[in-house]
Amino acid sequence: MNIKKILVSQPKPSSEKSPYYNLEKDYGVTVEFRPFIKVEGLSSKEFRQQKIALSDYTAVIFTARTAIDHYFRLAKELRFEVPETMKYFCISEVVARYLQTYIVYRKRKIFFSENGMANGLIPLIEKHKKESFLYPVADVHDSKLNLEAHGLENTKAVMYRTVSNPFPKDEPFDYDIVALFTPSGVKSLLESFPDFNQEKNGKLLACMGVKTIEEVKNSGLHLDITTSPEHPSMAAAIAHHLEQAKKAEEKEARKAAREAKKASK
Repeated sequence: MNIKKILVSQPKPSSEKSPYYNLEKDYGVTVEFRPFIKVEGLSSKEFRQQKIALSDYTAVIFTARTAIDHYFRLAKELRFEVPETMKYFCISEVVARYLQTYIVYRKRKIFFSENGMANGLIPLIEKHKKESFLYPVADVHDSKLNLEAHGLENTKAVMYRTVSNPFPKDEPFDYDIVALFTPSGVKSLLESFPDFNQEKNGKLLACMGVKTIEEVKNSGLHLDITTSPEHPSMAAAIAHHLEQAKKAEEKEARKAAREAKKASK
């Protein structure tokens, strides 16, 4: 295969069981990890400009561990002592368990979606709709929870932002596939390489998510690899592409061998 090196624009997995490592084993490619974006917390001064008082809320909604980090960071900077009576509503058990970093984990005040999705969390929020909900989010976010559609009042509080993590100019960009996961990642790629040209440089773009794909197309780029119901993860989508490329290469090799054999007769 012509594909030898893949860049995944995410942090390196902590587990050696990551499916990305299977790509290296199964297809002889090299996979490297490097985030194109990084998270930056708003300062307490910036947060105050939203005129949101943390003390006005009796419940907090978390859809990411990053939101937990910045909620408690800002609470500390603003000298707000989070009361023990605070209730927490989390998108998944993984996110809920992360609260142990900051508080004593008590089930009576921590609720989470059993299926890790919004449709599992909304009924829990509905049961406690008399609470005053704060929803920490990033500056640019694609909300996983459409609370307004269910008549659930909440205040979205921007507590962190995503910014570009520029690629060093003296570092070779010799990847055959570049995997992107967010619109910000697409923008960061083009900021680092304003003259990025897929055809000229032979780069394939692997992307997932409606907004990310839209950003790719709006930027004048084209999509080569994406997820599907049959291949729902980025690793699975890339594996499928590599498998198809491998089969095509083997087919061409067999064809060349037949033609060579015929010519020798």
